[in-house]
Amino acid sequence: MPGKRWRNALGLALLLALPLCSPLLAQRRRDPLNPLEIDQLRDAMLDPDLRLKLYVQFSRDRMTKLEQMRSDPKTTERGRQTHDMLEDFLAVYDELNDNIDMYVGRKDDIRKPLKIVIEADTEFQAKLRAIKNSANTSAAEASQYEFMLTDALDTVDSSADDHRKTVTEVEEYMRRKKKK
Repeated sequence: MPGKRWRNALGLALLLALPLCSPLLAQRRRDPLNPLEIDQLRDAMLDPDLRLKLYVQFSRDRMTKLEQMRSDPKTTERGRQTHDMLEDFLAVYDELNDNIDMYVGRKDDIRKPLKIVIEADTEFQAKLRAIKNSANTSAAEASQYEFMLTDALDTVDSSADDHRKTVTEVEEYMRRKKKK
């Protein structure tokens, strides 16, 4: 019986400790969007064209900041900062993809903004590959962001293919809608 009593006490202790641990578990990285950007997206909720263009712009802004940071000779902890900035870029880019999926699911006409997204995909692919092929990066520095860079490249590459297919799907849907 002492073993059972001990297990019950341990279980109760863990149960009581859970509320103390939950803030640590719930804690996550800060939102990559600033309050102004969040407000702009909220205002554009019903306008797929504007909302997708905003996501492209916010993704581009993160990429530009990343390039500026990497080219600044005064930058310290470049590997860690590159990792964090790639993470922010990828979070915004993933939101762009989620919004595209939402608008496609609603059968919205997003042909115009998709063309802008596809142009941005090409731009992002080139910039991410430039980071990957950067000659002035040490192996130790690159190891700090290698996984995040590979993830970003894979995501942008596969999304670019998906975006091209989506344009065709939306154009077909809009043709059928027009015939009705």
